[in-house]
Amino acid sequence: MAEGTTHCYHCGEAIRSGPRFEATLAGEIKPMCCIGCKVVAEAIDQGGLGNYYRYRSKLAVTPEPVADSYREELQLYDQPSLQRGFVHHHADGTLQATLIIEGITCAACVWLLEQQLKQFDAVESASVNLSTHQANIRWHPDQLKLSQLLERIASIGYRPHPYLPNQQDTIVRRENRLAIRRLAVSGIGMMQVMMYAIALYAGAMQGMETVHRDFLRWVSFVVATPVVLYAARPFFEATWRDMKTRHLSMDVPVSIAIGGAYLASSWAMLFGGGEVYFDSVCMFTFLLLLGRFLEMRARHRTNRSGNALLSLLPASAVRVSDGSEERIAIGELEVGDRVRVGPGQNIPADGLVLEGCSSVDESALTGEYMPIRKEAGDRVIAGSANAENSLLIEVSNIGTETRLSAIVRLLDRAQQEKPRAARIADRVASWFVAAVLVTAALVFGFWYQHAPSDAFWITLSVLVVTCPCALSLATPTALTAATGFLHGRGLLVTRGHVLESLNSITHILFDKTGTLTRGKLTLEEVVLLGERDPEQCLALAARLEAQSEHPIARVFQRPELPAAEQLRHLTGEGVEGVINGQRYRLGKPGFALPGAPLATPKAEGQWLLLAHNEAPLCWFRLNDQLRPEAADTVARLQQQGYRVELVSGDAAPVVDAMASQLNTDLSLAAATPDIKLDHLQALQKAGARVLMVGDGINDVPVLAAADISIAMGGASDLAKTNADMVLMSGDLNQLTDALHIAAKTRAIIRQNIAWALGYNLLALPLAASGLLAPWMAAIGMATSSLVVVGNALRLGRAIPSNR
Repeated sequence: MAEGTTHCYHCGEAIRSGPRFEATLAGEIKPMCCIGCKVVAEAIDQGGLGNYYRYRSKLAVTPEPVADSYREELQLYDQPSLQRGFVHHHADGTLQATLIIEGITCAACVWLLEQQLKQFDAVESASVNLSTHQANIRWHPDQLKLSQLLERIASIGYRPHPYLPNQQDTIVRRENRLAIRRLAVSGIGMMQVMMYAIALYAGAMQGMETVHRDFLRWVSFVVATPVVLYAARPFFEATWRDMKTRHLSMDVPVSIAIGGAYLASSWAMLFGGGEVYFDSVCMFTFLLLLGRFLEMRARHRTNRSGNALLSLLPASAVRVSDGSEERIAIGELEVGDRVRVGPGQNIPADGLVLEGCSSVDESALTGEYMPIRKEAGDRVIAGSANAENSLLIEVSNIGTETRLSAIVRLLDRAQQEKPRAARIADRVASWFVAAVLVTAALVFGFWYQHAPSDAFWITLSVLVVTCPCALSLATPTALTAATGFLHGRGLLVTRGHVLESLNSITHILFDKTGTLTRGKLTLEEVVLLGERDPEQCLALAARLEAQSEHPIARVFQRPELPAAEQLRHLTGEGVEGVINGQRYRLGKPGFALPGAPLATPKAEGQWLLLAHNEAPLCWFRLNDQLRPEAADTVARLQQQGYRVELVSGDAAPVVDAMASQLNTDLSLAAATPDIKLDHLQALQKAGARVLMVGDGINDVPVLAAADISIAMGGASDLAKTNADMVLMSGDLNQLTDALHIAAKTRAIIRQNIAWALGYNLLALPLAASGLLAPWMAAIGMATSSLVVVGNALRLGRAIPSNR
């Protein structure tokens, strides 16, 4: 290899005395500046990831071999206590870590990181977000340690950090600062060049000496150069990446327009042929950057929704131990700790109130703006605000296991999914760019034959006026506005396809307990059938239900009593277990006494039978209040043309009475999860599109199988994980609002697409005929995008004031 100054193939660093290291990549010898670059480059090539060097748009940072001291530091993250803030434990035993990756510069970095992580057999999924530098990795901890994942990331030149909201904010602030600098350069440049352009235009009409004209052109060139080379740099970088990946985006015609106008104007300035349009270049760059900046701010607001929720957690908590109080960092809390939360303070973890009575504001989490009364025995959630009196709370969930963290994960999942309408719009925009480029080439060819001096500027107008910014914004702006509006009203959208799919719903199925009712069952009566007294029967029931999440279990649960042994829950039937060596059953009569079930009493309510060794001990009569808005919600849904059905595992008398009260179209009683699923699938085979609303573990199969599913805010974690939406506020009125918003969103998306296409079809002939100057085309393009965004914001006024 020749001597002299050369550059490292991996990082681009100068090697002034000739390369000391070399790596063989794809059969070719490449110079390397250090052993770190050599190791990384060979690892990339040997791992089948050689395309990284074709996709990257920026040179990699020079990596350092993972030092022993840094490896030891990474191994500390294998300790569960250090994983608490950024690692979530899934029910199937897998772990999910959320990291911030330092050193990401472009899409090639994202691709490389994901491919490297997926090479581990123990990794189930790995995704990296280019805009937030956030990585989500899910793996099997019995096969792979977290430190091994972190070491793999570090070995290819990146720096992994546990995800913390303040680190995310640092990245956002850096991106904002850079965007503002580019916007400022282009704005100042536009104003300066426009002043010179006014003089040039006036001179063209009234006459101007050549020396003065050339001077103004040179000054315009000097001012426009940093606008093109610095402010417009992201467009050129994106175009270069698109060319390497053979993909067309809206940046391609934008870059051609900016770069072509700048080069042609420079040519005209140097050789005196034609006009200069440095003013159009600067104005177009500024207007486009302004639109991108506003879009970026909207994206950051969306990305910050999870961070805003996490910021509800206090930095510290007051732990109570042996009668003394000490303030500790929230990360030091353990399950079982007791914490004191004073009035005006936020609750640091999920827990159970042991002492005190106060009102708690959960509006940021549930959308319910009225404070909720909490007293001994009630559960509280992390991030909610204590309004009045001091509370003593026993911690039950911390870190990533809190309900607050679960909501953040659902928000992240919704943001990562792209609905079908958005995918179609992206494909249309890509084809549209190709059509624009072909049209621009034809226009140039025509005018070059008939008026060569005008060919370039008319072609420039065509490229600018047909930029598909509005088309690309048509769908995501409407979906973002609708999702944010529903979130503000307590309805959390967790899947990207929801707003699109809601428009095809024909049937709505409701569970009863916890869905149409408040889900807060009360014990109304104990009917003794044996020799035990009511208190003994209640204690037995409490031990049987100690580990259940079902709403019925909450009626009996007492934290001070131990759980029964050998507990077995039969979904939709009941629970059995061993207490003091004796087997007990609690549930439906056919389950509690399988040999000779007793007839259910006729009195209103839900009856459960407690039995011991096939001998009945007592009946428990439970009652649940109907939600006050349930009847009105069902009536309005039916008025809108939906078929409303009630499916419940409760006994027929209870279900039939509620169905009659609500006037549902059909009721299905004593429905086990299998029966519910069979009923839903039968409807779907008949051509129905079904929305299921439920809250319990027994609703999980039917929630997963429904076309759209909604879990109530108080539902089990498993039910919320399998649902497409979560009704955090518990207000059934939001269901009709969601359907109304979905229809309005579809209409606005169609309006936006129609406007974007109509504008281009109208403006293209005007530009192609030479009636639009480039600066007029730039204004038209920016205005088109603003119309689309403004139309999407109308969704905030989509709900009528009177229901």
